[in-house]
Amino acid sequence: MTTTPAYTGRQYLSLHLLETVVAALPVRDENGSPKAIVYGGVERNMITSQSRRRAERVHSRNRANSGTGALAHHTMGVRTREWALTTARALSDKHDWDHDRAVATARSVLEALGLKFGDPGKKTVANLTKVLLFAPSDAGDQIADHIHAHRDTLAEWTSAYLKAKQEAEKPKRKKTTGDSTTEEPATEAGKLPALPKDTRAAVLTALAPRDAIDIALYGRFLAEIADSPNVDGAIQTAHAFTVHESEQIDDFYAAADDAKIDRKKNALDFLDAADDAGAGMTGYQSLISGTFYRHAALDRRQLRTNLRAAGMTEADTEAAAVAAEKEFVTAFVDAFPEAKKNSTASTGTLPNLVLAFEGDRPFTYAATFQKPIDEITDGPAAHAAARRLMAHHAFVTARRPDISPGRVLTYDMDIQQIISELTAEGALSAKEAVTVEELAA
Repeated sequence: MTTTPAYTGRQYLSLHLLETVVAALPVRDENGSPKAIVYGGVERNMITSQSRRRAERVHSRNRANSGTGALAHHTMGVRTREWALTTARALSDKHDWDHDRAVATARSVLEALGLKFGDPGKKTVANLTKVLLFAPSDAGDQIADHIHAHRDTLAEWTSAYLKAKQEAEKPKRKKTTGDSTTEEPATEAGKLPALPKDTRAAVLTALAPRDAIDIALYGRFLAEIADSPNVDGAIQTAHAFTVHESEQIDDFYAAADDAKIDRKKNALDFLDAADDAGAGMTGYQSLISGTFYRHAALDRRQLRTNLRAAGMTEADTEAAAVAAEKEFVTAFVDAFPEAKKNSTASTGTLPNLVLAFEGDRPFTYAATFQKPIDEITDGPAAHAAARRLMAHHAFVTARRPDISPGRVLTYDMDIQQIISELTAEGALSAKEAVTVEELAA
């Protein structure tokens, strides 16, 4: 039985960030409109925690897989509905299986494990699980290796499974007894053969979190398979919101038809029909601008618990936890949701201010901005918000011995001037950092 080593430092790393977005749409609702909340009596633009978490998780995964950053070459996870297809592809590519046989076997194995699949009559979803499954990226390869190693046994099992399933799905026949009519199964073959125990154990092992660092960080919930472990995430992420009243516009756009324009340039206007005038396509898109407050917290003890539960040694757990914390900070600062990234270049956004500190519990400073900033009276929102956030942190740390002064980083020259002024006045409780790496304790 593994035990989690006692973490002697402060349990939580709290991160707070201000960033300014101009004419972008990082996240939208089902109607394509910006998401919003009402706070402090006014409507604020909002970027959901879900979009933030995905952006940060994928950012870290891509860096690790490319050999970059603190988690370089660590195992990472993939969240997808395509594990049957991934397994089938490995069977075909690595073991020269026929594609159709590979798909049928992989789907049957995962279905017998407890996962539900899409409508078999729809090709687009027939081999996709109904839920997203977050598992180590090599899970498909591991399942394929086991299936191939036990191909004879599983070929016989798959044949029996598919036959029983086909019988079970036949229309029920009617049976009349006296004045009543009931339905009964067409055959008694409705019970599907159980997955062989060694195969079930191997697939559960492949899908288990194991040493996938991002599963330990972000957690996962899998209700479909009772004996597959769920993971309580170590990262808490809040919705981001503007520190002032929301600002958005409905931007009218017109897309040109290249062929029509080329024709006009070559004096072939006589080919134009009356309804062929104007732009090729027109429409509206909503865009937002504003300075957002973001918050996230890392539970260092939960992270170590998750890593130890995955089977890591105490030494490996500590090394992985330290690396994961560094990458968490980097992703929080650098990652950005990619919606409309080409048409707005919003992913190039750098934070105005980042504050990091440790505590015995997570702390959010959202209430600091319950009173919306008014740029007419308070000046530029980012600058006013930076002053307010740092003043609030100094006020709270003077009253809470369970919070460290922390570290502060800026990429804004005007806010750098504010930090310099506060430092000279002795009013800055946090230590100034000049790199993302310095933000991690």
